[in-house]
Amino acid sequence: MDTAPESALQAALPAATDTRVLVTGTDVLDRTGAAFAEAFGAAGSLPVAQLVADGNTWALAGEQVSTALRAAGVELAEPLVLPAVPTVYASYENVERIRSHLGGSDGVAVVIGSGTLNDLVKLASAELDREYLVVATAASMDGYAAYGASITKDGFKITRYCPAPAAIVADMRLLAEAPGRLTATGVGDLIEKIPAGADWMLADALGVEPIAEHVWHLVQDPLRASIAEPEQLAAGDPGAISRLAEGLLMSGVAMQAHQSSRPASGAGHQFSHLWEMEGLGLDWEPPLSHGMKVGLGTISLCALYEVALRRDLTTLDVDAAVAAWPSWQETEAKVRAAELPPEVAEAAVAQCREKYVPAEELRGRLERLRELWPELLPRLRDQLLPAEEIEHKLQVVGAITHPAQIGIDEARFRATYTRSQMIRSRYTLLDVLLETNLLNDCVAELFAPEGFWGRRADQW
Repeated sequence: MDTAPESALQAALPAATDTRVLVTGTDVLDRTGAAFAEAFGAAGSLPVAQLVADGNTWALAGEQVSTALRAAGVELAEPLVLPAVPTVYASYENVERIRSHLGGSDGVAVVIGSGTLNDLVKLASAELDREYLVVATAASMDGYAAYGASITKDGFKITRYCPAPAAIVADMRLLAEAPGRLTATGVGDLIEKIPAGADWMLADALGVEPIAEHVWHLVQDPLRASIAEPEQLAAGDPGAISRLAEGLLMSGVAMQAHQSSRPASGAGHQFSHLWEMEGLGLDWEPPLSHGMKVGLGTISLCALYEVALRRDLTTLDVDAAVAAWPSWQETEAKVRAAELPPEVAEAAVAQCREKYVPAEELRGRLERLRELWPELLPRLRDQLLPAEEIEHKLQVVGAITHPAQIGIDEARFRATYTRSQMIRSRYTLLDVLLETNLLNDCVAELFAPEGFWGRRADQW
């Protein structure tokens, strides 16, 4: 149903486990009814559509989507239009609110919105054992086509399992007209796939988590083109926005195919998740978006990669690294002493326990790293972009590029490099440097006068 025959997205769609109808193109909102019928009308009768939006997204597309659904013979339940101000948060309380509304009839949700609204309806629908359709309103995140929803409950933000939408409608004109800050947050979310790819390469090489070639290409093949035109993205150019949206949607399809966020999320996302767990920007209006924080995390990780890749790991002193490796009891004590929010600390201990390896197992991993480094180093360099290039792209689109812009002082930011490693079991560069006993030295180099953050110290 795409306006571009045999597009990359349509070619990728069979890999998706949940999404079976995808409508993209310019001025395609009037095809929402047809998409709904194709996705949910197989039994010969159409279910009721339960529209969910906020005040802003309803004003953008509510009437047009309603008209398209009625034209296709779809009955509409009373819509749930949440207030646009204060902003709707991705909290479990709001999942419960939406689930209660949807439970009032035996229908299918049609959510009009982007990141937060989509995640809320995704999880609420899953808890009712129902499918849903999303009408995208901004190229602001990769979650449209992704399984799972990032929801905060009891102070801990994690991706909760729930199916991706059965159908997606993405009108590129509508996405191009979205506020620039939403496009900037989409660039921030997507650009992190660059160091995330390098993280996965490390995990693959060290036998922690193998790369699935098909889903790797779904994310990485369109990635460079999707972020290549920051000036055009900032100007709302429909062609550039379309390419950004394709990259974001392809990442979502990849996560469906892999049933994991690994293809699209690395340590840069862990920076963002830590700050979200700490409530950073939650009281802003509008709240500080996920993609803005992820973009800063991307700069941070690319800068760290540059320092790490200057190390000659063929000369790594494995004996010294193993001797310095803490016991699990010492590791647990460090996590508990890291001043994580109390509701986060227990979960962080569990995440670290999952990826902890004893000293002799670590020895084998580090010997493998030392042996593979001559072959791995050029591959990592080819995968990555310079931190300054990432910084420039994000500056052009109006994203966050320095911690001071979001109220993080130097000491807190520096600690993020070690604290963010603790909150996820996912194996990344942070884990490699921790295991080689190089993390503290590499971070210190970043903040030295000639280091990446040292050269930007005047911004604090």
